[in-house]
Amino acid sequence: MTADLLDTLIDSQALRIAPPGEVFWYTSGTLGPYYVNTHYLFGGPDAAEELLTFIDSDSRAVDFHAQLSERISLRLDSDAAFRRVIDALVAAVRARPGAGDLDWISGGERRDWFFSLPVAMRMDLPHLYVYKDGGTFLPDGGAGLKAVDDLSGRRTAHITDLVTEASSYAGVWIPSIRDRGGEMLISANVIDRAQGGMDVIDRAGVDALALLRVDAELFGDLLQRKMIDAQQHAVLLDYFGDPTGAMKRFLEATPDFLDGALASADERTAKRARMLVDNDPYSLGLSG
Repeated sequence: MTADLLDTLIDSQALRIAPPGEVFWYTSGTLGPYYVNTHYLFGGPDAAEELLTFIDSDSRAVDFHAQLSERISLRLDSDAAFRRVIDALVAAVRARPGAGDLDWISGGERRDWFFSLPVAMRMDLPHLYVYKDGGTFLPDGGAGLKAVDDLSGRRTAHITDLVTEASSYAGVWIPSIRDRGGEMLISANVIDRAQGGMDVIDRAGVDALALLRVDAELFGDLLQRKMIDAQQHAVLLDYFGDPTGAMKRFLEATPDFLDGALASADERTAKRARMLVDNDPYSLGLSG
């Protein structure tokens, strides 16, 4: 599945690698050589952002479950690439110890639901919605959801789009289930950004897996398949080993990059460049 998933990530723009000699601006005013938007696996940027907008506006609506289920079902039926990702998640969950004892499939607000709900559908299990405020809800048998505060003795596999440092797992997803008497047996993630999150989940006593890990091996696969060139590969490896140092070296070697961003007509780029200057995350002496 890894090769197929990699193709799908690139084709859907869920994984974007910066062009040679360039890097991306992140929302935080920092830099990096790649973007991961796992939810773009849901038919590409336009379809994914449309679904995200719907979730943002309707997640508390009385018919939310029915509306989201319909959208997910249509995508599963019409999109072979998305279906392969979901089927790979289902196979990965079913291969783990205890999978036969699961009562639910759970997912956290918002992007997790792109993947957790279709996994629940494929496994013929109820979907447990976990909201950012820690609320847990199940389908009410109709179009909507009902709050569930007692999960005693129930077991779930939690599906997410992406794990970075697992702060949401530690702060919301795991406590929301355990504090109600339930147990998260399995954590199945589409992508692991290799930033320590999988270890956090393991230490919490949850069996964690990911379909793909963003690491040196992945970058080597991209180079071998001619999806990137040697210059991009070198930047990716440098960033993987030392994100702060790599971007500091990039800025020192290409001072025109920051100057161009500060003067950019694109307000979003200019704003992020100003954040970098003000916060000076790479200790370049810019804020003085």
